[in-house]
Amino acid sequence: MRRMYLWRWGFYLIGLMIMSLGITMIIKGEDIGVNAWDVLHIALYKTIGLSIGSWVIITGLIIVAFTSLMYRSFPKIGTWLNMLLTGVFIDFFYWLLPDTDSFSFQLIYFIAGIFVLSFGTGMYISPNLGSGPRDGLMMWIVEKLGGSIKIARMSIELIVAVIGWLLGGPFGIGTVIIAIGSGYIVQFALPYCQGLLLKCIGEESLEGTKPFIQMR
Repeated sequence: MRRMYLWRWGFYLIGLMIMSLGITMIIKGEDIGVNAWDVLHIALYKTIGLSIGSWVIITGLIIVAFTSLMYRSFPKIGTWLNMLLTGVFIDFFYWLLPDTDSFSFQLIYFIAGIFVLSFGTGMYISPNLGSGPRDGLMMWIVEKLGGSIKIARMSIELIVAVIGWLLGGPFGIGTVIIAIGSGYIVQFALPYCQGLLLKCIGEESLEGTKPFIQMR
């Protein structure tokens, strides 16, 4: 049992780190466009200060507070770690990765970032230890207003991206590409990471681990 939890948490934390690296790579290629939430985070960073990672944490805290009040319960510890560690990792990688004004290098950052982000997302989701704050908001909207997850997600990201753009965030064609394309890569990455996690845990633990890693 202990071995199973160690592997689950290992996949979760490494997945968050990889996902954050991908987010930061895309931010470094921001002239192409960043994902919807980062349009807002970068706009707040440029207009108010602090850091991009700090705004990831602050907006996450606001969302967690809202959804906790609506559900009248606290989210899983994984949700809190997702919010905090993603912000910390983004700031670290933003400091580590070199800036570039070259369009070619920004394009490389952007394309590679989409794949890294999507794989990291599949990896951190696979052990089912808690969704990110923004996914919790999406699920609350679906439960209260109805409709599909896809429509809820696109609607939230459209609103957030427009607000971020009005505040001066880097909205571009890449923002649309990420919204449309990243989900397809996650769709392949998630089952792969689930299978890899089961293999690492061991076949004898397969039955006990199925419930928390099945796709919904």
